[in-house]
Amino acid sequence: MIDAERVVKTFDGVRALDNLSMHVKKGSIYGLVGPNGAGKTTIINHITGALRPDKGKILINGQSVYEDSVRSSVLSIADDWFYYATFTIKEMAAFYRSVYKRFNDERYRALKNIFGIDEKKQIRRLSKGMKKQAAFWLALSCMPETLILDEPLDGLDPVMRRQVLKLIIGDVSDRGMTTLVSSHNLRELEDVCDYVGIIHRGKMIIEKPLDDLKGSVHKYQVVFKEAIPKELEENENVLHSTKLGSVYTLIIKGDAESVKREIEKYAPLVCDVVGLTLEEVFIYELGGLGYDFEGILV
Repeated sequence: MIDAERVVKTFDGVRALDNLSMHVKKGSIYGLVGPNGAGKTTIINHITGALRPDKGKILINGQSVYEDSVRSSVLSIADDWFYYATFTIKEMAAFYRSVYKRFNDERYRALKNIFGIDEKKQIRRLSKGMKKQAAFWLALSCMPETLILDEPLDGLDPVMRRQVLKLIIGDVSDRGMTTLVSSHNLRELEDVCDYVGIIHRGKMIIEKPLDDLKGSVHKYQVVFKEAIPKELEENENVLHSTKLGSVYTLIIKGDAESVKREIEKYAPLVCDVVGLTLEEVFIYELGGLGYDFEGILV
């Protein structure tokens, strides 16, 4: 559905995107994560057609993102969502209706009841949270084939966050809408994403189904009769090791059961596998690239 191939973008001699490739399947929810300055917003601006790459190409449904037929099927919501300064929600809806041919008035009226905002209010006079609700109201009324979200839920209260995510998941399920979400809230992404891409310094370092990503790194809580065996602690697959009392906590890459069998060769008194969150996987993966996360997670 969305295919970025070896995209390069340089600003003032600095490569913001360095041969980055990513692949988003149709009808999926793809979470794009990375530290500040990794290139998340830059690749999103390429996918929406706001920027052109120095090298590489970006296709949606096999067509260039710069084709008018593609642009009219793709809609994005950024943290600094654009609207005309003097427009009301109703006037902005008329603008969207003129640009997006799939705009659905019945959906617009249904979402009006869900968000409960006066459509005659000027958008600039709304609170940040209500502006973001208006953005989703209008965007989802357009029935886009592809929805691009860059830090989309900032400013929404917890109840409305759940409501918006429910609407997005419903469109993915019912219409096969493809959704790309960039967010720092990894706990939120964990609840909704099918696939995750982690980018670092303009490069894609990991791109996997969420279940596979979480299944490749595990946390083990282990107790030995004496100290942890040196051979185990120095194993190249051990990403992180801490000790609290007699309990060692090990973060280890590899198949969970295979690693557990390896640990059991050293006759531990206790060996339990504990599930990792997406946030923990993200931190330990980047820790392997030189980030110092010592002591952040236990």
